[in-house]
Amino acid sequence: MGNWIEACKLDDIEQEGAIRFDHGGRSYAIYRSPVDEVFCTDGLCTHEAVHLADGLVMDYEIECPKHNGAFDYRTGAAKRLPACKDLRAYAARVDAGTVLVEVG
Repeated sequence: MGNWIEACKLDDIEQEGAIRFDHGGRSYAIYRSPVDEVFCTDGLCTHEAVHLADGLVMDYEIECPKHNGAFDYRTGAAKRLPACKDLRAYAARVDAGTVLVEVG
């Protein structure tokens, strides 16, 4: 069982957008879906360690800003080369307008 950590306010993330969250020496990306669900993955692309929050979010995919590799941010699954290793995904939820992520 992990620890739920307050990451940001839901309103800090644009719909179909991403935000960077750093905690405990690690970097994460938090996403807001087209229907206001929230998701969290490792923050760095598995191809060249570029921060994904700077990438383009479309539907349920995040596109790496460096080489256009893509991931399904709901599961962390690599969807387009050059990304071929999946991201780790973390549980996320909204409580009273605050985004919480489960890490640990």
